[in-house]
Amino acid sequence: MLQGEKENINTWITRINTDSKAAISVDCVVFGYDETGLKILLIDCDMPPHEGKMSIVGDLVRSDENLDQAATRILEQRTGLANLYMEQVKAFSEPKRHPLGRVITLAYYSLIKIKDYIIVDKEHKQPKWINIEDIGDLAFDHNEIVSTCLESLQKKVREHPIGFSLLPKKFSLMQLQNLYETVLGIELDKRNFRRKLNSLKLLIDLGENQKEVSHRPAKLYSFDFEKYDSKRKKGKLNFEL
Repeated sequence: MLQGEKENINTWITRINTDSKAAISVDCVVFGYDETGLKILLIDCDMPPHEGKMSIVGDLVRSDENLDQAATRILEQRTGLANLYMEQVKAFSEPKRHPLGRVITLAYYSLIKIKDYIIVDKEHKQPKWINIEDIGDLAFDHNEIVSTCLESLQKKVREHPIGFSLLPKKFSLMQLQNLYETVLGIELDKRNFRRKLNSLKLLIDLGENQKEVSHRPAKLYSFDFEKYDSKRKKGKLNFEL
């Protein structure tokens, strides 16, 4: 728009179709947990100048779908993963972040138990699980996206019991602590961790011990989701671990 020109519907249409024109994409950071560590699902990138690097799973949003629909489609289309809970984190909009032009991307993340899902290579992108500390230099600005999503995941895990879905239905306190240490990337004090768990009163002692283990069998617990929901609704819960 020229200096001094009065804004109206026509000037806005012109700006949308010229100066403001940009593509929208979705990038999906899928974190996977097993008892060996926290991993991330990456695929091969074949777009210049990033050939030979790996990237997170993403693509452009189609004109007939919203962002959530795009995230669902892209994951299923490229990896075979379906019906995942995805949390939207933020937009990444640096003007030169994409080599083909102006592309604004919305980042999502999900956290799954690896053994519960089968990855399907539908587009010959060779999706694979890579340890979070071994991802190296990713294509585009995907290192920044992964870092931001990891921070969001860690905050969520501290404040909500989403981590319990990654454990067996019957778990030991050591398995639980290992999960939190793996996802948070820190070492937790055993006494303080268990003291906090006891104060929450959300673990059910099953009166059972581990079987067929090489070490001293530990007691087994389950998480009381009903009690958690009741306390949360009444505002009588500070879950943060």
